[in-house]
Amino acid sequence: MLKDKTKIQSEREARLRRRIRRTVRGTAERPRVHVFKSNRYVYTQAVNDETGTILASACTLEKGFREQRKNTKNLSSCEALGEMLAQRLKAMNIAAIVFDRGTSPYHGRIKALAEAMRKNGLVF
Repeated sequence: MLKDKTKIQSEREARLRRRIRRTVRGTAERPRVHVFKSNRYVYTQAVNDETGTILASACTLEKGFREQRKNTKNLSSCEALGEMLAQRLKAMNIAAIVFDRGTSPYHGRIKALAEAMRKNGLVF
């Protein structure tokens, strides 16, 4: 029987997500920063996996972010998003994180976001 392409892709992403999450765990001192990239927006959140709570989040969908930038899915927008999340984590006295790219490859917008977070002083 033939499988639908979307089903094959979702199964592949589920396998990849399980494999990454086996090794990447966040704590209160060093939270996991998860990145989700949709077709229109980029969402990031810092998660404490021990308690299952979200410590900080930022996305290109926020009203203040969209007022500053017209395009929400280019490299410069992702760099600004990385700076915004880094500032929010610095305000919470968090200097080290664990980066979780999700199912997206580490290049392009994901890499720009990570490099901007590193530029603003986060260690990972």
